[in-house]
Amino acid sequence: MSFARPQHLVETDWLAAHLGDPGLRVLECTVFLLPADRPGTFRVESGRGKWAEGHIPGAGFVDLQEELSDRTSTLRFMMPPAAQFAESMGRAGVGDGIRVILYDRDVNMWAARVWWMLRAFGFDNAAVLNGGFKKWTVEGRPVATDAGTAPARTFTPRPRPGLMAHKAGVLAALGESGACVLNALSEEQHRGTGGTTYARPGRIAGSVNVTARDLVDPTTHAYLAPEVLRAKFQAAGALDAKRVVTYCGAGIAASSDAFVLTLLGRDDVAVYDASLSEWAADASLPMERG
Repeated sequence: MSFARPQHLVETDWLAAHLGDPGLRVLECTVFLLPADRPGTFRVESGRGKWAEGHIPGAGFVDLQEELSDRTSTLRFMMPPAAQFAESMGRAGVGDGIRVILYDRDVNMWAARVWWMLRAFGFDNAAVLNGGFKKWTVEGRPVATDAGTAPARTFTPRPRPGLMAHKAGVLAALGESGACVLNALSEEQHRGTGGTTYARPGRIAGSVNVTARDLVDPTTHAYLAPEVLRAKFQAAGALDAKRVVTYCGAGIAASSDAFVLTLLGRDDVAVYDASLSEWAADASLPMERG
């Protein structure tokens, strides 16, 4: 079995053969979530430092928190205004006619997030590198410390608001027959028994769970075989649902679930951007544990 939309995922051997192509732009998107002083919390660290130490040759770096998140929001990683996103992506060398390959160092979630954002702003010529930097280096492929620069280009945003969900839309989905609200966090977090917690532990009431970190091979970070991924989402009811809304803590792991659902052929998926960062902090919104 193969993916229904294989054009959204590229393999390391393909990238190795096409490095240096004039119409190709490779971008690293890594962010690190590190333990903070208070148990159950985390701090955010840009992956730019690790990128500078060594990256896929020619790859630039895009800073999701500093460049591609709404600077006016109190929540992390929220979708930025179209003008901010367009300016940042254009400065990174992304524009019409350019093929963009995205990768990260942590199970493809950050690459999937930027891929989803590009899609939400109407850019369809992007793909995620399967396995990212992990698979690239496990295979012994070259690593460089070049500046990763590219000519600035004009990025024209064409927003698709239906790809992003807000809390009102999630509430509507919970009351809609046939809709599926899908949690991409760990099973432990889904049950509310541990892991990183938000204002309230647990999950959005009525939601189901497909953990984003379980979608990849732990050694290479490559996505599991299509039939294995299909079985995971089928078991959760996400393949037969009329529509799917994915969520997590801040829309990152949720983007990986949404990306894989797109690979499997679903077009009616939305990512709840604010996720539990917003939902758990609002006591009027339903949550459950266990």
